[in-house]
Amino acid sequence: MAVCRTAEACQVEMIPGLLRRTLVTGKSMMVCECTFNSGVEVPIHSHPNEQTGYVVSGKMRIVINGESFDLGPGDSYCALSNVAHSALTLEPSIVIDVFSPPREDYQ
Repeated sequence: MAVCRTAEACQVEMIPGLLRRTLVTGKSMMVCECTFNSGVEVPIHSHPNEQTGYVVSGKMRIVINGESFDLGPGDSYCALSNVAHSALTLEPSIVIDVFSPPREDYQ
């Protein structure tokens, strides 16, 4: 798909308080928008996909490979392939995530 209109992207509730929209997917990457309520915890996990993220709004604490970072609007992060990471939203937040290769379970 070359273009995605946000209004046409289906929202999926990943866990309570976390909505994801897969916006666009190419051969080697995928862009997702994640909307979090405050206090949402994404448990520690890893996957074979590299994941980069950009905090559009809100505040969150992300732990990557055991190191904790508090992030706000304009901050970004990267969790390399198979590296353990987790997140906790400190207030309502919107994050753009990019996965490479695309996550098959998010399509």
